[in-house]
Amino acid sequence: MTSDRAARQRRRLTATVTDLEALRQRALLVGVLLPGVDPSEAERSLAELALLADTAGSDPVASELVRRAAPDPAYFVGRGKADELAVLVATEDVDVVIFDNDLTPAQQRNLQRRFEVDVVDREALILDIFAQHATSREGMLQVELALLRYRLPRLRGLGRVLSQQGAGIGTRGPGETKLETDRRRILRRIAHLERELKQLGRTRDTQRKARRRRQVAQTALVGYTNAGKSTLLNRLTDAGVLTEDRLFSTLDSTVRRMALPDGRSVVVADTVGFVRRLPHHLVEAFRSTLEDVADSDLLVHLVDATDPDPEGQIAAVRTVLAEIGASRVPELLVFNKADAASRSDLGRLMRLHPDALVISARTGLGVPTLIEEIADRLRPVTSLVHLEVPYERGDVVAAAHRLGEVVVEKHDATATLLDVRLKAEDLPLFKDFVVA
Repeated sequence: MTSDRAARQRRRLTATVTDLEALRQRALLVGVLLPGVDPSEAERSLAELALLADTAGSDPVASELVRRAAPDPAYFVGRGKADELAVLVATEDVDVVIFDNDLTPAQQRNLQRRFEVDVVDREALILDIFAQHATSREGMLQVELALLRYRLPRLRGLGRVLSQQGAGIGTRGPGETKLETDRRRILRRIAHLERELKQLGRTRDTQRKARRRRQVAQTALVGYTNAGKSTLLNRLTDAGVLTEDRLFSTLDSTVRRMALPDGRSVVVADTVGFVRRLPHHLVEAFRSTLEDVADSDLLVHLVDATDPDPEGQIAAVRTVLAEIGASRVPELLVFNKADAASRSDLGRLMRLHPDALVISARTGLGVPTLIEEIADRLRPVTSLVHLEVPYERGDVVAAAHRLGEVVVEKHDATATLLDVRLKAEDLPLFKDFVVA
């Protein structure tokens, strides 16, 4: 490590908040192009890695796209290329090397020794961003669980010389090593987090069941990170959710109620944004949160119309939706940021997806049409009926509250008058009490 880099790291430890902007880590980005991968796709992925690095607090100072027939087991890019990159690390005074590919624990350790700086892969970078941005208790627990699952296999193997103390002659070893203690502590913490998240998941499931009993339809906003989901939620519901022009500015799921033009109300859920190759550990950790998506009646799939590869965004989102079991949910494709996109780009997108809508969540352009489309898509879910129930049939009133959403409840001299939204399959139960 050079003296300049060591001095800068010492300053970073004692820097004020203002100083930190000037002391951001200098990052070298490395992508590996393997056979069967489209070069343009690899370049787009590397460009996205630069945005992720910026979000994590690093300044990309150089990038390398390496072509290889197969990953090198020891150095991933090969020993010769690793030596070249080591020179670049020293020349550019790099603090961290970020690979766009997944590294094995051995490859990461070997590269770190060769470069003499931190080496992380794409998964570790995204996990770090999530750790910085999670604010709710559930979000922080989910991120911690994903981080621990990622780090566990990266502890060094025990080796033949390590042992625990036994109970008899010839079985007494030197005792637990720090490695064994760390491994046991991590496993214990993972089990604890899984129990806590399971309990939170039960609470979330209870809330979903309550919404189903009230026959409240649910719409989930899904899409690539920074597609404008939080901005749209604020536009639809005045939710007041943080919005920034950065990747993963919000992670915690937000649920708000929205009134439709016909008087019905629906629940709108804003979900975590997706990226290409979203780490499996994160999908698993956020599964209980993402179940809100799979349990929805409609997905509003938001796409950034200004992105150079909107089709890649759409494919990445649909891959994650399939992984969490949400591919069966009806989808409404919506191209956002129409105020910033060119007419030619919007025209091309609409020719490819004629059933999609074009909006600007920032300016409100097209949002009324979107609300009407949501109302039309959800209209078959329930029907509004008027019931006149004699006072002696309190069981019918209770069933209406249990199976439907009671909008109005009045009383006259002989009966309870209800306006209630019911599913089509429940309407026959109340046919004797329906009035025009």
